[in-house]
Amino acid sequence: MLKQLSIVISPKPVLRQVAKEVPVDKIKSPKMQELILQMKETLRNTDNGVGLAAPQVGELLKIFLVSEEAEYVDNKKRDSDANIQMHTNDTNKVERIERKKDWRYFIYINPVVKKISKSKIEYPEGCLSVPGKFGFVNRSEKITVEAYDENGKKFIRGASKFYARVIQHELDHLNGVLFIDKVERFIDIPKNESGIKN
Repeated sequence: MLKQLSIVISPKPVLRQVAKEVPVDKIKSPKMQELILQMKETLRNTDNGVGLAAPQVGELLKIFLVSEEAEYVDNKKRDSDANIQMHTNDTNKVERIERKKDWRYFIYINPVVKKISKSKIEYPEGCLSVPGKFGFVNRSEKITVEAYDENGKKFIRGASKFYARVIQHELDHLNGVLFIDKVERFIDIPKNESGIKN
């Protein structure tokens, strides 16, 4: 059975350090492959996570995962097993409908931003490493990233809307930046409610 890693919680110093590049010839090493599998398992077992960066599990490496769930949010796909909704009402509370946990995960190793849009969207965010806090963050609507996958193959992927937001959130983690550094205004969340976290 795969080991689930502990999520590092702010203000642990590792969350404020710049991650190091993974040597490309080490991507397929047993140690790196195990870390990626453990990160997938850890994200799968979080209540609300759609993204996870290596520093969030105590590893200062330029690796992050994005759940396929981010695409479902953007495409507004709904079914009985995978039902998710995230919006704000008049009191700026995030509402959530339960979701399934069997998502695929996209791996980004040594990501480099190739293009980012000037147009921005303000949207609520949370973070697994900053529990209990949510706030509106202004981020670019579109982004294109070049990275390596878990097989050491280089790829380029463009994203927009929520998926682009998750990528930018995770890129921040690799640079020692937390979403609370960029919050325009915080949201009051009742204790019995939660939102999607990166």
